[in-house]
This record gives sequence, C-alpha cells and structure tokens, in this order.
Amino acid sequence: MNIFAFEQDLLGWYHENKRDLPWREDQNPYKIWVSEIMLQQTKVDTVIPYFQRFIEKFPTPEVLAEAEEQDVLKAWEGLGYYSRARNLQTAVREVVSSYGGSVPDNEKDLGDLKGIGPYTKGAILSIAFNQPVPAIDGNVMRVFSRLLLIEEDISLQRTKNLVDEKVREMISKEDPASFNQAVMELGALVCTPRSPGCLLCPVQAHCEAFAHGREEELPVKAKAKKQREESFVVLLIRNEKNEYLIEKRPEKGLLANLWQFPMIPYSEVNLEQVKDWIYKNYGIHIQLKEELGKINHVFTHLIWQLDIYEAVTKETEIKKDSVYFVEKEELEEYPFPVSHQKMMKHIQK
Repeated sequence: MNIFAFEQDLLGWYHENKRDLPWREDQNPYKIWVSEIMLQQTKVDTVIPYFQRFIEKFPTPEVLAEAEEQDVLKAWEGLGYYSRARNLQTAVREVVSSYGGSVPDNEKDLGDLKGIGPYTKGAILSIAFNQPVPAIDGNVMRVFSRLLLIEEDISLQRTKNLVDEKVREMISKEDPASFNQAVMELGALVCTPRSPGCLLCPVQAHCEAFAHGREEELPVKAKAKKQREESFVVLLIRNEKNEYLIEKRPEKGLLANLWQFPMIPYSEVNLEQVKDWIYKNYGIHIQLKEELGKINHVFTHLIWQLDIYEAVTKETEIKKDSVYFVEKEELEEYPFPVSHQKMMKHIQK
C-alpha cells in the first residue's frame, strides 16, 4: 500500500465530511476524555446531549473532582455502564491531586489512571495532544481488517497487536489527531459492519478486501457468549403518605450505588412468598396489589426479566441502611438505572 496516498485520500475525505460534534470544537483534553468515556459502548447521537449537560454541570476537572458521586451518577442516568462514570471521577480526582488538574500528556501517567485503557489513552494523546499514538476500537479493527485483508479473529490479542503495529506504521506524523478520528469516522459512516458503502469509500483504491470481493466476510469475530437470564418481581411499594420505598444498590458490582425499587429474585421466592420475603428483609408488612407490567432489560452479558407489581403498606418508616420512603416528587432527585426509570410512568399515573 502507498501509505502517503492512503493518508491523503483519508484525511481529504475527513476534512470535507466530518460530523460537527461538540467535543471537536477544541482540543481540550478533559472534554475529549469525557467524550471518549461516554462513547464506549454508546452511539454518538445518544452521547451528544449527555456530553453537553455533563460539561455544563462539571466544566473542569476540579468541579468534577469535588462533586458528590450521586450527582455524577444522576448526570449519567440513562447512559448505562455506570462504572464508567465512577472510574472517570476517581481518575479525575487523581489528576487534580497529582497533576494540578492537567490531564497527563504521556502514555505512562495517562495509562495508569483508572478506566483509561489503550484505546482511550490513544484517543486522548492523539486528539488532544497530537501525538502519533494509535486509538484502536471496534471501528478501527474493522476498517484495518478490510484494508489489509486480515483474516484472523479480531477478538484475539495477537490480532489486536498486529493492527496496533500496522496503525503505528501508517498513522500521520503531521496530523495524528485527524488521522485517528478519520479512521473512526470512516468505520462509523462508510465501512460499517454490514453492507459497507464501498462505492463511496474514499480509500477504496487501497482496500485489499474490496479488491478481492471479501469486504462482507470481514472482520472475522468469534460469536459472543449467550446472555444469562435472571427473573425478578419488582415492587412499587407506596405508604399512606404517598411515599415510595427505594433502596441503594451495593457499592460494588452491577449498577453500583444507583437506586432501585425492591427487586426480589424468583430464584428465591414465588409470588405467594413475596410478602414474607419483604417482611424478612425490610421489616414491613405489605399488601400486594395488581401487576402493572413487564420489562425485559438487556445488558451486555445479562437479561433482566422484571414483573412489576403495585404494593401498599401502612408503615411510614423503615429501619435499614440505604432504604428509604421517598415522596413521589423527590424520586427524580435520585439516580435510577434505565429499567427502573421506565417504571416511573406507573407512579406518575
């Protein structure tokens, strides 16, 4: 491949066609860092309003470092993968305490921060600091597997190492920020997972997969493991003051430190045993009312099957840590996972 010609074609296309995204307005390392964390596992269109609100609320590393975790989770509410937000705040606090609020501009210090893996490190160093460091995500793996006709499974570490090596050879030394973003943009807009737009591709002349009619076959990727299913009954428990019972999830694990309505695993009880389970775990008596609906919520590795029931109680207080009766109007102040946000419509009625 003629690397110079490839670079010219790629960058020329990028500068004419790049999307107008809020984190591209400048090369602020903190904003780029926030955007890259948000963009992990999440589509650009979804991220844009979250990014804008987040930066408005936490405009500098110092502001984010000093914020309450619950406020950060509330700002992240609905974006999912909440460990990203917790890790981001932990790392930002280290940047403020150890680096005076300036994001490190070297691979060692940046890579040591919590939640910053090879891709995020490369994205920040190249986009914010214009250093020729690869930023390899799924889009980039797909683009280069087709460009170079790489037939190895892209989930294997040796394949990732090979692509890293090739990108280091090909990345623009004059404008690595645009190069990395151009490859990502190409993967998002043209070199898509299915039905790639090869006839519109600016680097079609350099693509080995297109030359051999193999673009639909690549990349090669092992099938993901089947998601585990878990079933729960979820109770919207209301007392005579029109307050609802909510509890805080554990500090570690899935959806850590978010709030939820009581979830009772069907693996432990059946519907007839729910009242006893609630008394045993919360110390209150309830009356189970009607079923309000069902929700299936899909995580990367897990599917929650949730049966939602209305329940009432005469209790107004509860003696258990991180479990409270909260006025209906105050529920919106607490960060809930998406599945439980969807239940709010039953409460509003």
